Formats: sequence, C-alpha cells, structure tokens
Amino acid sequence: MAKILIAEDDAAFRSSLAETILDLGHEPVAAESGEKVLTLLETNRAGLALVDLRMRGMDGLEVLRRIKSHPQHSDLPVVILTAFADSENTIEAMKLGAFDHLTKPIGRDDLAMLLSRALARPRAYSQTPSAASGGDQLIGFSPPMRDVQKMIGVAAASDASIFVLGETGTGKELVARAIHQHSQRARRPFVPVNCAAIPTELLESELFGHVRGAFTGAIAARAGRFREADGGTLFLDEIGDMSLSMQAKLLRVLQDGMITPVGSSSVEQVNVRIIAATHRDLVAMVREEKFREDLFYRLNVLAIALPPLRERGADILVLAENFLHRAAPDSPKRLSSAAAKALLE
Repeated sequence: MAKILIAEDDAAFRSSLAETILDLGHEPVAAESGEKVLTLLETNRAGLALVDLRMRGMDGLEVLRRIKSHPQHSDLPVVILTAFADSENTIEAMKLGAFDHLTKPIGRDDLAMLLSRALARPRAYSQTPSAASGGDQLIGFSPPMRDVQKMIGVAAASDASIFVLGETGTGKELVARAIHQHSQRARRPFVPVNCAAIPTELLESELFGHVRGAFTGAIAARAGRFREADGGTLFLDEIGDMSLSMQAKLLRVLQDGMITPVGSSSVEQVNVRIIAATHRDLVAMVREEKFREDLFYRLNVLAIALPPLRERGADILVLAENFLHRAAPDSPKRLSSAAAKALLE
C-alpha cells in the first residue's frame, strides 16, 4: 500500500478519486489546494502526487515546480490532471519533471495502470526543469499526439541531439521549433535548413560558410548556417537526402564542435544543438550503406516519431476548426454538423 497525495479543488471529483484509490488498495491523502498538499507532503511519505492543473490560489504547475525543487521530494512522481487538454501545458508539465499529464475524468482501469507504472519507478526519478515557453501550438489531443507532446517536454529538458521521424506533412519542423522554444536555448536562434532543397555541391557552403573567392561566384564571405545558429538550434530537415561525403563532414562537426568554412584553412568553434528530421527509413539506409551508421547513432540520441493524420482521427475536427479560424480570424465560423460528419467518414 502506498500513500497517494491528491490536490484537487473540485470536491466531488476529489472524493471520487480518493474512493477509487482506496478501492485499488492504496491510501489517499486529499487536499483542496496546492498550498495544503505541500503541507501534507511534509508529514506524509507519499508514493505519488495527483495534482489538478487549475486550482484556486497556487496552480498545478507551481505545485510541481516546488516539489521538484525541494531536495527531499524532487524524486516524487507527480501527475498533472486537467479538464482541458492543451499542448503547451503538457509540454511544460513534462519539461518541469511531471511523471505524466492526464485529461479528466480518469477511468478506474486507467488509474490502476497509472499507479502501477508510477509506483514501480525507483524514487530517483526526476527530470530537470528549465523555463521557456511560447510558439505555435501543436494541434491535437489524441493519444498519439499527447505522447508526442510529452516527448517534446522530455527533449526540451535535455541538450542532446534529436531525431524527428515522420511522413511528409506530419509537422516535423513544428515539433523541432517547439523543442527549441521550450529549451534553455530559446533566446538564441532557431535555424532551419532543408537539405533536400539545396544542391549537393552547395550544401557545404550553406552549412559551414565560405570565404571570398572560395569558388566561382563567391564574391563575398558568408557565415553559414552553423554560425547563424551559434548558441541555438540547427534544424536539418530531410537529412536522409544528404550525400555520404557531406555526412562525414557533419559527423566531424558533431564530434569536436568545430567548422571549417569552404576555402579556408582555419577552424571555428560553434555551440549548436542539432535536431534532424527525415521521412526516409534511415535504419534501412544504414543497412544499405546509404547513410553513415556512426552519424545515425550520433544524431539518434532521442527519437520522436510523428503519427500521420490517418492514425489520429480524433484530431481531424480539432484541426479543421483551427484551419477555419486561421482562414477567417475576424469572422468566426464553426463547422456544421454535416461538414463534421463528412470529414469523419
């Protein structure tokens, strides 16, 4: 049996949640506010905290921040509960170290699974927070998109290289921007480069820059995208289209953090986080020796796979409403029931 802290200002939901937890063989310790649950935490060795996002007074994210910044409680798994699914809240909660972020109401079976997962984790579990937010919302609240939003939060708390995988049109650049905007590099540049759109013979100059006279037409020196992104994030889209020779040069930059502009003999140090993306099957390309295995593992520290829309049908109406609003922001319109039905058929 474990003690489960509950911070929820809705008395009926708080009571129902406590009854279910008791029925599942654990001891609920309930509070009606964030301030009260922090006080209870000092006298109760809890195994998990369930914290409502929207409460009067201290909200759930602030409760999460305080728990994760407390030296004695930073390893406590915290689950944020919300009545309204929102991608920004999910990303922020996961970045701050939440164990999970769930939409109310929660069924008995889902709660049982949650308790099983959380209480099985060693109490050394925590994720380091950092403050930054903003940018475009990731539209969609289906389970696959909620998983993506949680992974963005995890990725934003790290400075490791990231691979974003998905078919064309699934939003790979949007995910890369979200990771950057929620990371410690948010105040520095985010520089996107579409590797497939740049001729092979020009990609090296595009990335590393060149000196004047380096090649025909180089009438002036150019900094290159790595230097433009210094201190920030370089997003290499469609990296699967990069030639093997260019892959080797990119690998050297990742290994030592140094670039050599085309036509120059000097090296320059850069501090750049790489987020790479592709719609290709890089595992197959590595097997066929069309993509360097060492570069693949250097980039693939953390992978985020984006589901196509056909695998998240629950998001279709949300996306349609969003597009409708963007098309006519000054004259709000809603989908008719007939239009909604047609979209789902």
